[in-house]
Amino acid sequence: MRLNELADNKGATKNRTRIGRGIGSGKGKTGGRGVKGQKSRSGVSVNGFRGEQTNLIQQMPKRGFNNPFAKKFNAVRLDRIQTAIDSGKLDAKGVIDAKALVEAGVIRRAKDGVRLIAGGEFKASKVTFKVDHASKGAQAAVDAVGGKIDLPAAAE
Repeated sequence: MRLNELADNKGATKNRTRIGRGIGSGKGKTGGRGVKGQKSRSGVSVNGFRGEQTNLIQQMPKRGFNNPFAKKFNAVRLDRIQTAIDSGKLDAKGVIDAKALVEAGVIRRAKDGVRLIAGGEFKASKVTFKVDHASKGAQAAVDAVGGKIDLPAAAE
């Protein structure tokens, strides 16, 4: 078998109908569009129109609210920070903040701040974090190894 001998199975493909090529073709004259009217013309889109009824999309219930002022935090798990400390990318003796996490490659960019989340094993002792938010589990895990989390006054 050669590449030029490959072919689809019989009936797998169908030739397209050439419309508007004379009455004898069966698709001539109006080209399968019926007679006159808006939908027989070119460039018409009446999708969603239901004939003097409210459009279906407008009848569907609307739910929820998208707060434009909501802050977008980078969520960072403690085990991810532990991995960076173990590999030498983060200094456990210094203050770990958004800038240090970006330089270490833990997060790509600091959005509106960093949120610490408990997860995995965290064993680096006496680490000081300067973040915008920390979950209760993350605070407990850092306190258990003798670390400290500095939060802004409003978040405490």
